[in-house]
Amino acid sequence: MKKFIMMGLACIILYLIGDYLYYDTNLYSFRTEQEVTSQTKTIGKTIYLEQEGQFEPFEIKGVNMGVGIPGHYATEYAISKETYMRWFKYIQEMGANTIRVYTILADAFYEAVYEYNKENEQPLYILHGLWVNDYVQNSHKDAYDKDFLDVFIEDGKDLIDVIHGRKKLALGSGRENERYKRDISPWVIGYILGVEWEDVTVAYTDHMQVENNHYVGDYMYTTEDATPFEAMLAQVGDTMIAYETKRYGTQRLMAFSNWPTTDPLEYGEEVLKRFDKIAKVDVEHIQMTEAFRGGTFASYHIYPYFPDYLKYEKDTTLYKDQTGQMNTYQAYLKKINDHHTMPVIISEFGIPTSRGMASQDVNTGRNQGNMSEDDQAEALVTCYEDIKAAGCAGSVVFIWQDEWFKRTWNTMHGVNLQHTAYWSDYQTNEQYFGLLSFDPGKEQSICYVDGDIAEWSVADRVFETEDLALSMKYDEKFIYLLAYKKGFKEDEKLYIPIDTTPQSGSRYEERSGLKFDRAADFVLEIDGRANSRVWVQERYEVLRAIYAEETEGINAYETPPAPDSSVFKPIQLILQNRDAQEVTYETGLLTYGNANPYEEGYNSLADFCFSGDYVEIKLPWQLLNFSNPSKMMIHDDYYKHYGVEEIPIKKMYVGIGTASQETPITLKAFNLKGWSNKPTYHERLKPAYFAMQELWREEDE
Repeated sequence: MKKFIMMGLACIILYLIGDYLYYDTNLYSFRTEQEVTSQTKTIGKTIYLEQEGQFEPFEIKGVNMGVGIPGHYATEYAISKETYMRWFKYIQEMGANTIRVYTILADAFYEAVYEYNKENEQPLYILHGLWVNDYVQNSHKDAYDKDFLDVFIEDGKDLIDVIHGRKKLALGSGRENERYKRDISPWVIGYILGVEWEDVTVAYTDHMQVENNHYVGDYMYTTEDATPFEAMLAQVGDTMIAYETKRYGTQRLMAFSNWPTTDPLEYGEEVLKRFDKIAKVDVEHIQMTEAFRGGTFASYHIYPYFPDYLKYEKDTTLYKDQTGQMNTYQAYLKKINDHHTMPVIISEFGIPTSRGMASQDVNTGRNQGNMSEDDQAEALVTCYEDIKAAGCAGSVVFIWQDEWFKRTWNTMHGVNLQHTAYWSDYQTNEQYFGLLSFDPGKEQSICYVDGDIAEWSVADRVFETEDLALSMKYDEKFIYLLAYKKGFKEDEKLYIPIDTTPQSGSRYEERSGLKFDRAADFVLEIDGRANSRVWVQERYEVLRAIYAEETEGINAYETPPAPDSSVFKPIQLILQNRDAQEVTYETGLLTYGNANPYEEGYNSLADFCFSGDYVEIKLPWQLLNFSNPSKMMIHDDYYKHYGVEEIPIKKMYVGIGTASQETPITLKAFNLKGWSNKPTYHERLKPAYFAMQELWREEDE
């Protein structure tokens, strides 16, 4: 018995030692140079992929994939293997051949890649990113600081071990080690190292590390024109190639992330001044030795709406496309492609289907938001055609799935950033780039604004008289209203006052002359198909509180509006614009149409629809200054807190009236109860999915 116990202990010890050596050490396998293989290479501006023993030209037709799903942040890595498998099938059926991910993911992703591809004659390939921590990039450190460079290199080695199935790794504090045991390297065609570099980080590095402007390695080296930041990239890339070559005997494509802010092009004074262009990253200054067989390409994130540098060039007539339209997006892509001697991949391009907008493409209307799902479909196709016309070697659509947790610079002041994953903020454009939508409800939404009122019941009724009635309901994305007026005509005006905050509001709206029996914060005005909107009492106007300096040239807090001011203003959202200091657009203006995705004539941006004596309406939560509807939190008084703070509410009050009404409109209570961190949702493929499917299938025929 004692001998048996000793043998058992010895086996356990040997297992633990073997497990440690296999997963936790960097012991190299010693190989000769002849043993090194690569399934990729580049010749000129073309990528080649080995298929059935032959190297064939390979155009990357890809889709970026995020990490978030509703109810979870990216750092929770909540996507299951089964979900990944389902998504892979959708993506391949769309005609894509590549998925790009940004960072090391949970083991479920690699298990799914392995299982999906192992029996697949036409596998989905992976472009794998290597992330740089946001805090490090935005800190006082330059890129040679150990917290930047050493971590970048070690993360690169971890990534290589992960794709070869030889790593145990904890992805975040409080998480157990993931055990990566699936070798997916046969399907990983390359790496994209880094992120959209902060120009100040690049400039600071180049200033502080002047002497470190060169690097010579076994696989990568810099030219005489290289900057310190470029030399840092060469060091990281060379170290990763050396590690994978010596330990695993393989090489693959290598690229470094870039975007317009740090592009290598030359511009006139007007562009430099307007956009504060202070830094460049040029991968032409990073060269490969003959020992590196995998090949390299230039990777860029390029969108049509911002920054539009070429708009400010002296002779913009040069930037017309093949149709004769002014198209600075295509022109910029050509300039980028012409600059490089290597293949160029546009590793991000996309259009969001959000209601809120942050930037406008003045030439082609491919805006950063306020685009319908049909608009997105058309815009993605034309962006892809522009990329092809520019001569690029491939492209990757941003992004596969909508991401509820995301934030955007022009709306993030109005929401609680610790709870964005728990509701769908239609005003925030970054949440809606996906080809796959997450709609509220387990199987369907509780309401579709389409004029069909069958989904409304007596239980939804808030207010009712013989001639007027108002019903309400809500979900994780919208507040829905059903307004009724006996004998309603489309050219009539209806008014729906809304009271949310007890801190301010008015019983009188001076523009229309309307009166209310309690202080209202908003007035929803139905005024025909083209002129309906939501008005906000000026004390509760978040744009003024946050952006008065940019929009009006005043300090909002020196002369605050009275808490009971009777002035109601259009709801505006600020835009990124370099012609004036800043500009706005009216986001409170309502769009008429059918918002049911399962019906003909669907317009995802539709806010209201007429139906006989009824008007059906949906309002996004943030439009009414909800900062976190999952817990029914709204904005407090800006002028008491010098900015946005939250307060909870359990009721909001609504009423309905007409322009001719002489008595005050009565507001009734509507009870609110959040859903905390457990939102419901179901998946839906957007029209853009099918548009790209048709485009790519036609190309493959």
